[in-house]
Amino acid sequence: MAIVNSSQTAQIDRQLGEDGWYVITPGEIGKIRTSAADTNGAYTMLEVVAQPLNGVPVHIHTNEDEHFVILEGTLHFAKGDVKLDAPAGSTVTVRKGVSHAWCNISDAPVRMLIIFSPGHVEDMFRAIMAGASQDELAALTETFGTVITGPPMRDDIFSFLSPRQ
Repeated sequence: MAIVNSSQTAQIDRQLGEDGWYVITPGEIGKIRTSAADTNGAYTMLEVVAQPLNGVPVHIHTNEDEHFVILEGTLHFAKGDVKLDAPAGSTVTVRKGVSHAWCNISDAPVRMLIIFSPGHVEDMFRAIMAGASQDELAALTETFGTVITGPPMRDDIFSFLSPRQ
């Protein structure tokens, strides 16, 4: 799958409506709050809302650091060999090359800001919202230097690899 170009970005944004929210996977929505284009590539900031039992598989970013700011709820997090709960008001930074995963194991949604620096990974999220299929996801993550190294933190967690039906 090719990286989403600027005309496709505009088309996707029109399809989403004025609010710009998109489905990352059923039970998880996101919005690009600050684009890499707005920061000369320095960073991208996403806002993500994850419903209970949504999360991501264990992975590594080879190109960027990832910073989490928890706005609402509590995020269950694994960073290397450390597991922790990050409640609202917490921040977690993961340097590139460090394995990590997160999930929402609470009964309420988690809302967070995720900042990638540098910020070019946002095109991966744009491609996902453009309708990347399960078969295209492996190539897509590889294109953006995101290496899946394991399953989600728990068997009952929904992710883009095992979405809600």
